[in-house]
Amino acid sequence: MSQEPQVIYLKDYQAPAYSVDKTTLRFELYEEETIVRAELQMQRNTQHAEPLPLQLFGHESMELLRLAVNGGVLQQAEYSREGELLTLLDTPDQLTLEIVTRIEPQNNTSLEGLYKSDGMFCTQCEAEGFRRITFYPDRPDVLSVFTTTVEAEQSRYPVLLSNGNPIARGQEEDGRHWVTWEDPFPKPAYLFALVAGDLEHIEDQFTTASGRPVELKIFAEKKDLDKLDYAMQSLKRSMTWDEEVYGREYDLDIFMIVAVDFFNMGAMENKGLNIFNTSCVLANPKTTTDAAFQRVEGVVAHEYFHNWSGNRVTCRDWFQLSLKEGFTVFRDAEFSADMNSRTVKRIEDVTLLRTAQFAEDAGPMAHPVRPASFIEISNFYTLTVYEKGAEVVRMIHTLLGPELFRKGSDLYFDRHDGKAVTTDDFVDAMEDASGRDLSQFRRWYSQAGTPELQVEDRFDESTGVYQLTVRQSCPGTPDMKHKQPFHIPLALGLLDQQGSDLPLDGGQTTQVLDLTESEQTFSFEGLSAKPVPSLLRGFSAPVKLSYDYSRDELLFLMAHDSDGFNRWDASQKLAVGIMQELVAAYPSQMQLDQRLVDAYRRVLTDESLDPAMVAQILTLPSEAYLAELADVVDVEAIHEVRQFIRRQLAKALESEFLATYNSHQTLEAYRPDASEVARRSLKNLALSYLVALDNEAYLSLAQSQFADADNMTDQQAALGQVVHSDFVEAGQQVLAKFYDQWQHESLVVNQWLAVQASDVKEGALERVVALMQHEAFDMKNPNKVRSVISVFCNQNLLNFHRPDGSGYRFLADQVIEFNRINPQIASRLLTPLTRWKKYDADRQALMKAELGRIMDSGELSKDVYEVVSKSLAAVE
Repeated sequence: MSQEPQVIYLKDYQAPAYSVDKTTLRFELYEEETIVRAELQMQRNTQHAEPLPLQLFGHESMELLRLAVNGGVLQQAEYSREGELLTLLDTPDQLTLEIVTRIEPQNNTSLEGLYKSDGMFCTQCEAEGFRRITFYPDRPDVLSVFTTTVEAEQSRYPVLLSNGNPIARGQEEDGRHWVTWEDPFPKPAYLFALVAGDLEHIEDQFTTASGRPVELKIFAEKKDLDKLDYAMQSLKRSMTWDEEVYGREYDLDIFMIVAVDFFNMGAMENKGLNIFNTSCVLANPKTTTDAAFQRVEGVVAHEYFHNWSGNRVTCRDWFQLSLKEGFTVFRDAEFSADMNSRTVKRIEDVTLLRTAQFAEDAGPMAHPVRPASFIEISNFYTLTVYEKGAEVVRMIHTLLGPELFRKGSDLYFDRHDGKAVTTDDFVDAMEDASGRDLSQFRRWYSQAGTPELQVEDRFDESTGVYQLTVRQSCPGTPDMKHKQPFHIPLALGLLDQQGSDLPLDGGQTTQVLDLTESEQTFSFEGLSAKPVPSLLRGFSAPVKLSYDYSRDELLFLMAHDSDGFNRWDASQKLAVGIMQELVAAYPSQMQLDQRLVDAYRRVLTDESLDPAMVAQILTLPSEAYLAELADVVDVEAIHEVRQFIRRQLAKALESEFLATYNSHQTLEAYRPDASEVARRSLKNLALSYLVALDNEAYLSLAQSQFADADNMTDQQAALGQVVHSDFVEAGQQVLAKFYDQWQHESLVVNQWLAVQASDVKEGALERVVALMQHEAFDMKNPNKVRSVISVFCNQNLLNFHRPDGSGYRFLADQVIEFNRINPQIASRLLTPLTRWKKYDADRQALMKAELGRIMDSGELSKDVYEVVSKSLAAVE
């Protein structure tokens, strides 16, 4: 077993020993090595009672060539190097530190720090990648002004980029050239960026609200220039929105985005030089689906919004990661809601929360939005920090209202501009601006787990008083068994017997109740009959809510609720209840409740509804969500019941689905706007139900759509329907045609890989193993890994959880391999095995055995060790 790595605790935080006023860097890029010359102007932090030693971080792979203080070269006795820590033993209060290191980016498969792939140099420094570049006080509370010179062979690397504004450039006689960049805004090292490659770009200009012109450039390989316009338009919309909604202008003369195919993350908000995974910036109707278009828009916005919520105001330490990520996810979600359908965006976000983040809360890696400890910070770029963190910000917005929230955000930015701060500083600003006491609310940052609300009601006909009693609790998590009550905003409405909203507090039809106690009762007076409650409108808090709705009441809410989210949620509750009943009875008594058919028919034929909303309502709960709701997951029963219901609905509503499919066709040119996305989403949902009937006529319909589609949304939808149908030969034919058509488009090939990895037909694991030998697969490319291994293990549940444990063995093999190549990817692949407690005893034993095999496989990275050790330590 690996030696246990050190645990880092929030409670042990100390301010840095030295600040860095100015950082000057020079990169000399060669094919076999890179020489990094750093000059740091530093001064001792006087807030410490006793002087602390100057400590720098640097990865073990770096070769230290020179270390000098104020011009004097240090001898080996004057410093110590142990692991990642370089300690200078005797340093003055003010100094200029010179460091020269030698690194090998071409051999850096971790994709952290400076690495080279596809002939391009690129950086990823968040969270601790900068320590793979040079020795530095690599922590987010050390902010410095950076000046960076990049030098390389001009013919190979004509484009040399870094943070800030370009201030000088030149050429050398040996065919090399250089560019110097200056970033006038102090930043932590994690926001440093460098790119060198043979790239081309598109450009545009944005004029800020104060009239200042900003140059906009998006870089990519020449072959991808036709896929950059949508990202540019998204960027300009984001800049306008941030000025209008938050009053935040961009601050540099130039804003740049670079598309990179080898990237661990989605994108990175480096000051002035955002580096993006190609999947989050390239978009063209022929190669990009509607969902991918929306992802590009959302990620471009997210990274741009970080310029203030993350860059100008940054984190004091990595425990505060949600300070920037949760706040910025909330901001990008609001932007996307304004650009598209607000209700559909909310549905998509809550679906992710309920399926994946709630599972994280219930697993061995459960942690608060502000963790109290970690071994490897890369493991905490989680749904809890991002999505639940955004929900915490959303709850503050709900409690304060938009005007006071804006007042609070203005105060936060003005008070802390250029500083590294904490989540408490953010909440303090909201309190000070609004006058609201949020002291209890802070528990959302310090307590892990998903709160559960039990709601009961009663109506007194004699007095006309309707009462709701709400009890809150939160299951224990590995870090804390007993939780104190949360401050939970519960938004609700009451519907009368005709389905109309009753007026509540102040005449509003939605009221937000403040839940602060373990049990509270709320009274509503003057009612003539018992209402139907519409609870947790808009999903006003990330909680599990239990109220004993009858199926008829759910049908009533589906038909009448004015809250679009709750209308959808009623349909989900109805379907879930029916599915759970059938799973419990499986394999006998397989009979579908006719009320679900009738409800779906009413929705499908209601032309007044938004097609996007109809598509969401008619999408059955996923197998993953049903698994998350189960105490013990019955893999086979969940799969078979969901397939049974799909076919029964398709059979009962065949004519309606066919009519919907035909009526939502169009001859107009593709547009990724909300109305057209809605039309395609409903059309392709109808096609999926029709193909489920295993009727050759509908197979032919899907094949025709595949052949005739003028956009990737329709072509990929048809591809998936045919490949996942029982028409095996037809599936092989469309796969071959699709690959032949798109084999030179890497992102499209990822879709081709994923549709095969998610195919549940027998032999899936063997097909996945074969795909990993295909020319299109590259173990060093995270996008390829996610398209095959992650899709199989997270979406193809029937085959991953095969009773013989072969799926578990396969995943463990990949984790062991990636532990050596790319620890971040290895750690993220592990997630399905961490959920072992959700399964039957036989599968539990098999999953724990594979976790044990990983633990005993040799020297583990901190990333993998932390996840495996916590998973094996999980006990009742």
